[in-house]
Amino acid sequence: MAELRPWIERRLEDVERARAAMASRAGTIPYLGQPLSLRVEPGRTRVHRRGAQLLVPDGARRLPALERFYRRAARIEISTRLDRACEQVGTAYTGLSIRGQRSRWASCSPSGAMSFNWRLLLAPEPVLDYVIWHEVCHLDVLDHSSRFWALVAERCPDWRRHVRWLRQNGATLVLA
Repeated sequence: MAELRPWIERRLEDVERARAAMASRAGTIPYLGQPLSLRVEPGRTRVHRRGAQLLVPDGARRLPALERFYRRAARIEISTRLDRACEQVGTAYTGLSIRGQRSRWASCSPSGAMSFNWRLLLAPEPVLDYVIWHEVCHLDVLDHSSRFWALVAERCPDWRRHVRWLRQNGATLVLA
């Protein structure tokens, strides 16, 4: 058990860092790294974006409505970027799903079906773009071999910075 102590302490520090980051955004929520202010409108059932403001329902309806908003937006943002990336390198994927996985940001099946976590829209735009490039690279190399990482480095030179950001801040990519 003693050998696990440093790991446990690091995880606890991660949780505290996530709590502090979430507390600091009071009244706002990130969208591709930019804060959107939340404006509660009683009686509203859907979230609507107006510039840098999200008009949201009150009470218990808020979180489900926000998730639906982010899922719809993720489909648009991700499909547009994924199509562009595939076009640039002359490859194609077979399908796209937007999910709320707890343990991964995205995946690419051997058949080319892509799955992305809607929570990526809470991350800065370059982080989303890195995850898209990561999965596009899997269309050519399915594993995480040195050949795969060389391809990632070629297509997304700052990939290490984005991986580090996700490791340090991934726990903050939540609505609550």
